[in-house]
Amino acid sequence: MSIEKRVEATAKNLEGKAQEALGELTGDPQAKAEGEAKQVEAQKEHTVENMKEELAEKQQQLNSTGDRR
Repeated sequence: MSIEKRVEATAKNLEGKAQEALGELTGDPQAKAEGEAKQVEAQKEHTVENMKEELAEKQQQLNSTGDRR
């Protein structure tokens, strides 16, 4: 995962947590829901990037296995 994308996803997650907490504190269900949605989006971004890393690692393993033949 690129560092930039990881930082962006982490920032979005923190923003979502803050927005959710503010919505909870003020009794604003829309703000709370938007904060929760941002957290879900951030988790999705982390998952996609983690899968990209895993696929790249598997590809590298396959390539190195092929080099030994």
